[in-house]
Amino acid sequence: MDLTAEEKALGKENFNQAIGTTRRDFLMGTLATGVTTGAGLGSMYFGYGAKLEDPLRIGIIGTGDEGNVLIGGLNPDFVEVVAIADIRPYNIYRAFHGDFYSPNAKKARPGLFDKYKEKHGWKNVQDAMDQIKVYSDKYEDMLEDPDIEGVIIALPLWLHDIAAIKAMRKGKHVLTEKLMAQTIGKCKEMARVAEEEKLILATGHQRHYSILYANAVDTIHRGLIGKVHHIRAQWHRSNMPGKDSWQPPLPEPESFTQRDYDLAINAAKKKGRAAIEEVAAQHPLRAKLRSWKGKLKSAKSKKDIELWTARVAQVEAQLLDNSVVAEDYGYQEKTLDNGNGKKVTALEELIRWRLWKRTGAGLMAELGSHQLDAASIFISSQSPNGSKVYPLSVLGSGSRSLFPADREVDDHVYATFEFPGPGYYKKDQKDGEVADPNKKIIVTYSSINGNGFGGYGEVVMGTKGTLILEKEKDVMLYKGSSTSTNIKVTDGKDGPQLDTTESGGQEAAVAAAATPTEVSRGYQEEIEHWAWCIRNPGNDVKCNPKVAMADAVIALTTNIAIRENRRVEFKPEWFQIDKPETPEEIAPRDIKGLHEA
Repeated sequence: MDLTAEEKALGKENFNQAIGTTRRDFLMGTLATGVTTGAGLGSMYFGYGAKLEDPLRIGIIGTGDEGNVLIGGLNPDFVEVVAIADIRPYNIYRAFHGDFYSPNAKKARPGLFDKYKEKHGWKNVQDAMDQIKVYSDKYEDMLEDPDIEGVIIALPLWLHDIAAIKAMRKGKHVLTEKLMAQTIGKCKEMARVAEEEKLILATGHQRHYSILYANAVDTIHRGLIGKVHHIRAQWHRSNMPGKDSWQPPLPEPESFTQRDYDLAINAAKKKGRAAIEEVAAQHPLRAKLRSWKGKLKSAKSKKDIELWTARVAQVEAQLLDNSVVAEDYGYQEKTLDNGNGKKVTALEELIRWRLWKRTGAGLMAELGSHQLDAASIFISSQSPNGSKVYPLSVLGSGSRSLFPADREVDDHVYATFEFPGPGYYKKDQKDGEVADPNKKIIVTYSSINGNGFGGYGEVVMGTKGTLILEKEKDVMLYKGSSTSTNIKVTDGKDGPQLDTTESGGQEAAVAAAATPTEVSRGYQEEIEHWAWCIRNPGNDVKCNPKVAMADAVIALTTNIAIRENRRVEFKPEWFQIDKPETPEEIAPRDIKGLHEA
């Protein structure tokens, strides 16, 4: 395998020794030599090639918030973007230019120009737009391109299965965003088509490709914290009414221009500040454009002029979404069953798709699925053969107590899971396999809006110690019941985010699990590994259909428990691709001819 710069910095001898001993030793070696998570560390850690001599030629279907984060994870040594498809002008704009709304946004969503300019020698964004084809109407047209070998799908959840199956029917490998699909029947259909077409289908649960999480799994597997008996996970956000990341501002209708807004503001000035704020709140994009044009006008330095020029151009692109006829793409107008008769336009259903039952699946799908995936990975690391361990039951509850009746998803969700621990299943000469109800591992989960205390992460409690993972950036290992540590490796920064404390003895920590100084969340590694597996037949992706469907079963069954406010027992058949049973009690369809493009 060709060595990358990071591998050379580590040294061939140390590199071989590191991956031949333990994962933690490997990461300690990278820290000692100052190696960070640049190109190459994922391939070193997980053992796939450092690059592809012939990068996989791909198309990207859906370049919204998550699609543009995935663009940020592209490695030109593994994938070459041939085309993108999106019906929203704003998403297409960000796909090429990047997101200038904040420094963190630009870091997470740098755009295609920044990702490929060095490789292709591009001088400006127009060079990128000249080389990468854009499909702004039907993504199905992209699938007719024989030069495209695989597609990344980051559409709203309700379209995952449709787009993935259409792509596979045209011979394209697929990497789709999580969840795999909106129902388990649809997940099974996707998996069966992938098997029939003999194509690789991966799902973007990136914790399977996070070096930080892989190192944590290795720590648990080696017994450093003893037997795991409880995991506490949470994803808390400070989202409040009027500042909800799932409720981005809608573009003004074409009939309401910037001049109209300026006239409305001038009229409001005669009534006072409250009237001005009311007009701005009713027209947030027009307000932002007016403010940023003012910033640009007063900018002095070249750097500030470039920044405010980019931000003005971005909000102008956001306003162009008013031209989208969302009904043409399956989105629907509706009146919410909320007592006040709120009407939702088809365009609002498109832009705010996470808020609706028809197009999304709420907090468990968008956030909880990541952390229950992590919890099952941690528990599975204790199983004798390392196979994925499925939960036994879930008790759920949820509420919509914070936001007004302008949505269909819960504001807060809470769930308690029972997983089988080591020794739960035993052989009995008389009765065959029997269960020991005392050998369970309990996982508790909460995701709330309105208070971001503690952020997001997992606390894994064992008989010998505690492992804490925070915000996909920091990992700490405590001895026994200690709540103090003398080592904490962190990136020291507020990296890109999709957007805990205890009391006890004061024993010194045994160690802190090593993490690189610039922590990767796994997006780059999941795309690299997908491409590498396609180029190297016989290898399978880490989050394959069986694994991804299990994550979907957990999240979607929890939604049933929350909706019905009851305990639900998981059935083994739900996790089996070849079985018709599903938690929704809707069997998968016959895949013969399904979604033929």
